[in-house]
Amino acid sequence: MNFNKIAIITGLISITALGSCKKDFLNLKPYDSVTASEALKTESDLLVASRGMYSGLRNVDIYGRTIPVIGDLMADNIYISGKNSGRYTAQSNYSVTVTNAEISNNWTASYNVILRANNIINSTLPSSVNVDQYKGEAYAVRALTYFNLVRVFAKPYSDDPSGPGVPLVLKYDRDSKPSRNTVAEVYTQILADLDQAYTLMTKYSGSSAFSKFAARGLAAKVNLYKGDNTKALALANEVISTSGFTVTSTANYAAYWGSPTPNSSANKLETLFEVSSDNIANLGTDALAYIYSQAGYGDMLASPVLNGLYSATDVRKGLIIPGTRANVASLFVNKYPNTQNASDKDDTKVLRMSEVYLIAAEAAARLGGTNEVEALSKLNYLVSRRDPSLIYVSTGAQLINDILTERRKELAFEGDRYFDLTRLKLDVVRSTNYPATARTIPYTDSRRIAPIPQVERDVNPAVVQNAGY
Repeated sequence: MNFNKIAIITGLISITALGSCKKDFLNLKPYDSVTASEALKTESDLLVASRGMYSGLRNVDIYGRTIPVIGDLMADNIYISGKNSGRYTAQSNYSVTVTNAEISNNWTASYNVILRANNIINSTLPSSVNVDQYKGEAYAVRALTYFNLVRVFAKPYSDDPSGPGVPLVLKYDRDSKPSRNTVAEVYTQILADLDQAYTLMTKYSGSSAFSKFAARGLAAKVNLYKGDNTKALALANEVISTSGFTVTSTANYAAYWGSPTPNSSANKLETLFEVSSDNIANLGTDALAYIYSQAGYGDMLASPVLNGLYSATDVRKGLIIPGTRANVASLFVNKYPNTQNASDKDDTKVLRMSEVYLIAAEAAARLGGTNEVEALSKLNYLVSRRDPSLIYVSTGAQLINDILTERRKELAFEGDRYFDLTRLKLDVVRSTNYPATARTIPYTDSRRIAPIPQVERDVNPAVVQNAGY
């Protein structure tokens, strides 16, 4: 957002392509003044730009670590060990300020990703299969990034659609000082981008890049957060019935999480989209896995309350390992086991087929009536692949509660729990493992929404601050 500090193009093209003789070399513009139209001249340029866009999502304060961590830590799924590295204590204590490093960098890094996506979207290359694919992926990444921003820095759609959201920036303008669009306007843009992404994309190259069905799945989730259950159900069912993706079974669940390798173009198992890492492109000790692994920082431990939700026959319970840390009985999270894997690293799952089933189940249950039959069917389909001994027979409010419980169990340590509690306007109620001053955080508490970073307001006072900061 501080556009004076953001280069228009980051690592898009090789400097050697800019000149072929000494005279031309003398007339070159500074590297940071190359316009998008000058830099993005071929399909290959768009491909390189696309890779840079995806790498931006790996930033430590987006999907590299912060978004998944705060989504569980600020809720009730994980807590910080008494022996810790000092990371995320402000989020644990609900003492985040306008200068908090994680929140400030999340804002800046997110708008950097949006800028990279905008450069691809606004490129003037003529339409082709590849150009349309890259632009479609950019629309999807921009939508995903705005979805995260509006969830972190604004009240939910269910609270006040006309309330302040985040600034919508759809093209590069270094002198622009945009104000905050409404929450409704941000959601409208997100869903329009996802529709455009679905229309443009025709290829599936694996789970490390967006596909049309990943865009559809994300649109189902956005509509669920918006409260449009009819649309959420229709889109989730479209993915279930036409995408060809399958849900992991009980037998291959542990192997799925144990593998650091993303889906290939020939594999449609579980993961619709993930932010991938490998032995070269990874965050090392700043990666999500390292904050959980006892071979790393090991700061984040599973809540005993969460662990108690899994029965002995639930395959998901196997990813929580009892142990001792600093002579205290603890529950270690083993969903990201590849911190010591020299040849590959864990990816960050963003959207899985299991969640699409849960979206369909929740949306159908909230629609009520005969839709409850479908809701129960979708719920039990997923549960049969996690805990074959468990079969739900609930209806009405209890059915919705059961779906939310399974959502908590299925998506634990992936960063959704806090945002679910917020969209549903539920209080955060935590156990004695959490700081005494932050065990019950009502929905109405202003700390439930992050502050606009001071670094942004210093350069752009048009971005008004959230209440309470």
